[in-house]
Amino acid sequence: MNPLELAGARPGPAFTVTFDGRPVEALPGQTVADVLWAAGVTSWRSTRGEGRPRGVFCGIGVCFDCLVTVNGRPGRRACLVPVRPGDVIGTQNGTGHEEARHAD
Repeated sequence: MNPLELAGARPGPAFTVTFDGRPVEALPGQTVADVLWAAGVTSWRSTRGEGRPRGVFCGIGVCFDCLVTVNGRPGRRACLVPVRPGDVIGTQNGTGHEEARHAD
C-alpha cells in the first residue's frame, strides 16, 4: 500500500529541484535525503581520504555522513535540510572545505 494513502496524507503540489545537474521531483516537507532516496540516489558524498561513497547513516543529523552541497553551500546535512523549489543540490567531496573556499 502507498504510505501516503495509509496515513491519509495530502502533500502540496510537487516541484523540481536539481541534483548534480538533473531535475528531480520533490514534495513539500521532504528533506534533501528524502528527495534523493525517492529518486534512487543512495550516495551523494565521498570521504576525503579514500573517496568512499556516503549517504544517510543515522538519519537524525548526528553523524554527518549525509553532507551535501545545497545552493552552493557545502556541509549541509541532507537528513535535516528541507528542500525548496529550485534548490540546486550537488554531490560533496570530503568535508566540503575546499568547495567552501571556492564559493567565496
